[in-house]
Amino acid sequence: MAAGAALLALCGCGAGSSPGSRGPGPATTATTAAPPGALAHAPGALAHAPGEGGTLPTSAEQQAAVQRFADLGRPIYCGARHGRLVALTFDDGPGQYTHIALRELRKAGARATFFLVGTSIARYPGPPRLERELAAIGEHTMTHPHLRSLPLAAAMAEIRNGRNAALAVAGPPVDLFRPPYGEHSDAIDRELSRDGMAEILWDVDSDDSRSSPPADYREISADVRRNLRPGSIVLLHENRGQTIRALRGILPALRRRGLRSVSVPELLAADPPSIGQLAAGRRGCGASDQMTGSGG
Repeated sequence: MAAGAALLALCGCGAGSSPGSRGPGPATTATTAAPPGALAHAPGALAHAPGEGGTLPTSAEQQAAVQRFADLGRPIYCGARHGRLVALTFDDGPGQYTHIALRELRKAGARATFFLVGTSIARYPGPPRLERELAAIGEHTMTHPHLRSLPLAAAMAEIRNGRNAALAVAGPPVDLFRPPYGEHSDAIDRELSRDGMAEILWDVDSDDSRSSPPADYREISADVRRNLRPGSIVLLHENRGQTIRALRGILPALRRRGLRSVSVPELLAADPPSIGQLAAGRRGCGASDQMTGSGG
């Protein structure tokens, strides 16, 4: 429990349970977040998060930030909300719409993060190299299973095989992980930390994976724009045409509001969540996204 001890020492708070996920199954109890401004930030945080057009952290600063959070071993739901940065993230790719998503991001001057699935990489091995140019690459397991339904060894094999598949086509680093359906456990969190992986969840669910009834692009765009705030991590999926269409409303709205879409490592380096936010789990992000969808 070295990571847990380090976190408690940094935040000076009492012991609390690990935060639960927003996915199916019972959530664990999290500690209550302290009032804003009362909590120290993760070590190495930049003084100011850049807004639109500002200078972003260097690659070395981004990598250092990711590793600090990996060492702490707590899922990350959002940034500190002290700047004008947001992180658009895309799960389940690569796929047939990847090139269109990249085109929309490039046109808007936006960056993002793609969480890739090993079986999707096998079908579309080329796009991850292109994604690397505009985005950070994370992994989303090998076959997209419900991890909590698996023995720990099998769950970690899914994660490690997915990471290896992403590394093979995109190259390093691949040190961000998102669990399918938001499902994780204390044991998985500990193993991820030992592997040097930062676990990235979200505070804004676009609900684009809804199947009954299917999500409409206008709903997806409106949901994201309504719930988005500085520091938000937004859950999207790159393998859905309606999501790509929704980007044409989301990306201009960011610019109008003076927000900048960056990769998760850039957000963690420029506007990192406080130790208290991590300890509080999803509640550490405050009231934002009201949806209860479990993502995918």
